[in-house]
Amino acid sequence: MKKRLSSYIGALAAGAALLTVTACGGGATASSQPEEASTITIEHAQGSTANVPVNPAKVVTFDLGVLDTMNALGVEPTGVPEASYPEALKKFSEAKYAKVGSLKEPDFEAVSSAAPDLIIVSGRTAGAYEELSKIAPTIDLSVDAAKPMESFKAQTEKLGKIFKKEDEVASKLAEVDKTVDDTKAKAATAGKGLIVLTSGGEVTAYGAGSRFGIIHDVLGVPTAADVKSEGSHGEAVSFEYIKETNPDILYVINRDTAIGTAGSTANPILDNELVKSTNAAKNNKIVNLDPAGWYIVGYGLNNVQAMVTAVAGSVA
Repeated sequence: MKKRLSSYIGALAAGAALLTVTACGGGATASSQPEEASTITIEHAQGSTANVPVNPAKVVTFDLGVLDTMNALGVEPTGVPEASYPEALKKFSEAKYAKVGSLKEPDFEAVSSAAPDLIIVSGRTAGAYEELSKIAPTIDLSVDAAKPMESFKAQTEKLGKIFKKEDEVASKLAEVDKTVDDTKAKAATAGKGLIVLTSGGEVTAYGAGSRFGIIHDVLGVPTAADVKSEGSHGEAVSFEYIKETNPDILYVINRDTAIGTAGSTANPILDNELVKSTNAAKNNKIVNLDPAGWYIVGYGLNNVQAMVTAVAGSVA
């Protein structure tokens, strides 16, 4: 009798243990796949951090470089600024994308009506950061002209985390790096370059450390002159200056075309005897860079590749 009772109790204990293991096993399976975080903390150019949603459904961006990156990653924005969009981003001029102001001045009412989950600003709209932050989580992804590629990569990787596109970002950045390395290897012996912006008949030069300094700082094209330019501002120069500098390669960005001034092209402004006397003109090395890409869009995943490729062609 005692033996049968002992066996019965043992069986009950084993059954209970089995139930316990099964229950714990179910719990372990569930806990091994924890819910993903719904927000992440992003450090940005305002010198602060912001908690932003992962994979936000509605995004408003005032930065066309960020828009270019979103487009490269297949992420659709809800709101964009009114702008003269280059061909690669032409679709964003369509009415289905809410227009939330200009590149420099947000329309706060339009932004609020778009009910964004995330707002992205940059240099042109950085001053509106505080006000926009009252509407939705806002981050400033301005690129630092003093270290453009490092800053661009860091900002792009942040977008990869926000939109869960880390692998795509890594792959595309690797492609950019390869093009940069190939270009830099050729640039050192391709001759000295000068970057000029034309606007309303006036000419402004840009050098290393400027908004277009990627040509010198990153791609290694030697400078033809010590241009006094800082950040977005260049040095006003004359045609005589271009003649005296005598660049081997003259990079031209036409602001009038970039902002949509009808009938504007770069060459007529520079088509004079002083410019024609330069090595750049004699060797057919006056390079008209894509105005909107360089002046308005700037640092986006697709656009940076296009910018680097354009310079690569000039040093080949």
